[in-house]
Amino acid sequence: MSAPVILVDADACPVKEEIYRVAWRHGAKVKVVSNSRLRVPDHPLIERVVVSDGFDAADDWIAEAANAQSIVVTADILLADRALKAGASVLAPNGKPFTLASIGPAIATRAIMADLRAGMGEGVGGPPPFSKADRARFLQALDAALVRVKRGLA
Repeated sequence: MSAPVILVDADACPVKEEIYRVAWRHGAKVKVVSNSRLRVPDHPLIERVVVSDGFDAADDWIAEAANAQSIVVTADILLADRALKAGASVLAPNGKPFTLASIGPAIATRAIMADLRAGMGEGVGGPPPFSKADRARFLQALDAALVRVKRGLA
């Protein structure tokens, strides 16, 4: 069994530093995927992957790389769906897991919110601001996900 790999949808990811810390503790590889050159630690477990700036290029790369040994970190619901279908574990940056059971309702809610925004203009808000509780929840969820993947339980 290969070691877990954390695939990070890195553009606008607020928990990259937390990902590095947890990955180092578990000896897990991290692939930081973006369409621009982001700073990443100089560490053998961390790899920067810069994709083209084409629409969804980072998402496409992550979806193709995702498998049962992967943990994908993304706030993108459609990418989460693709990663789940590839067998990956998926976490939002706030620590909430995407699962096969939860992804359908999440996609439906996303579509409803898009329709509301289109009909009402920009007055319909997005997600709440990122909090310390979100960061703590993410740390716990990533640690637990790595343990599950290592044990083959994901």
